[in-house]
Amino acid sequence: MTENQLFQRLQAQLSTLIEQTPAGQRLPSEPDLAKELGVSRATLREAMRAFEAQGQIRRRQGVGTFVVGAPGVMETGLELLESIETLAKRIQLPVSLGAIDINPLLADAAQAEKLRVAEGTPLVEVSRTILTADRPVAFLIDLLPQEYLLPEDLQQGFSGSVLDVLLHRSAPPLARSVAQIQAVSAKPQIAKKLQIQRGDVLLLLEAQLYGADGRIVDYSHSYFIPGHFRFHVVRRVGTA
Repeated sequence: MTENQLFQRLQAQLSTLIEQTPAGQRLPSEPDLAKELGVSRATLREAMRAFEAQGQIRRRQGVGTFVVGAPGVMETGLELLESIETLAKRIQLPVSLGAIDINPLLADAAQAEKLRVAEGTPLVEVSRTILTADRPVAFLIDLLPQEYLLPEDLQQGFSGSVLDVLLHRSAPPLARSVAQIQAVSAKPQIAKKLQIQRGDVLLLLEAQLYGADGRIVDYSHSYFIPGHFRFHVVRRVGTA
């Protein structure tokens, strides 16, 4: 049997184990499971990544690996800019706000370049965790000049969505968003926020939001657990 066939058999065994384990229950420990299946812990860990990406299991550092119920999936086109809250409401998927942090700061060289402002410009950083079924599924960070996020915007009822605030206020007028998406490995601080393992695969959506005057209003980078999100793009057909 080839190495690829052995790996496929391992994934089939894991799939059966996950299907037979009730949601919320912990799987055997990694050493015990590797021994039971006759594979190394590294091989087992690699095989488990696919199931975690699909949202079928959830690994917690120092606690264990748990089976979760069928995940709610948020699907949207990248050609439409809307907040997660708006998307979830439209598809009737309950979401809640986890930890939120709002930090004033002065732009360093890297931040100034991203926002095309002078170093030392007063900025505000808003970071938040989005939950569904009490599980973290996304960690979002917005960075923008303080002039665009007013103190009254941060009063009671602020959901953490900078986009919703700007759209509701209609100032400054928004023109377009330029975004790129890529797969990345979870860094320690991001893994902790999402309660996953360091190095697990995430989808990173990095975007710059432009106002009608051509200035960058907001720079965001959003981390998504793949099994809970599907992004698509509607493309026009070109001519020969």
